Amino acid sequence: MRHRLFIAVNLPENIKNKLSDFQSKWPELPARWTKKQNLHITLVFLGYVKDEEIPEILKIAEEIGNKHSSFSINLNKICYGPPKKIPRMVWAVGESSKELGKLKKDLENSLSNVSLKEEARPHSPHITLSRIRQWQFRQIELEERPEINESIDLGFEVNSIEIMESQLKRTGAEYSVMQSFPLKP
Repeated sequence: MRHRLFIAVNLPENIKNKLSDFQSKWPELPARWTKKQNLHITLVFLGYVKDEEIPEILKIAEEIGNKHSSFSINLNKICYGPPKKIPRMVWAVGESSKELGKLKKDLENSLSNVSLKEEARPHSPHITLSRIRQWQFRQIELEERPEINESIDLGFEVNSIEIMESQLKRTGAEYSVMQSFPLKP
C-alpha cells in the first residue's frame, strides 16, 4: 500500500483558532479555505511512500528530532502567496528562522541522501490559509480584488515534528498524524 506523506510542524489550537478567524474577513474572495484542523507548516513533502519505506522515514525523523532543540516561530503577516506571482493562495507568513531552516535542511538531507551543506539558510515559515479559485479570481477586475496584507503577531513554541498522512477526498485533503517526534527541550 502507498501513503501520501509529509513532515510538518503542527500548530497549537489557539493559533489555529486565531488563523481560522480570518476566513470570514474576505467573503468575496473566491477561495477554498483550509480546514482549521489542517493548518500546519510543511517541512518536507515526501509524496507517495510504500509501506516498507515507512520504518526508515520514522527512524530518520526521530533521529532528527533528537538532534534539534525546541524553538519559537512568530507569524507576522497574512498576505497573498507565493510572492511576486499571480496570487494562488492566502498565507500566514512568519519571520525567517535559522532553527527552522536547519531542521528543514537536516530532514531534506537525511531523507534524500544529498550531501549536507555547512550552513542552512533561514527558512520563512508559511501556512496556507486558502487556495484561490484561479478562474473566478481572474474574472475580478484588478482594482476590485480584495487587498490582503494584514499585520499579525502570533507566536508559538515548536516542540515536535510530525509525520503526516494526507488523504485526498472530494471535500479536500484530510490530514492525520502518523507519528509525532519531540524536539529536545
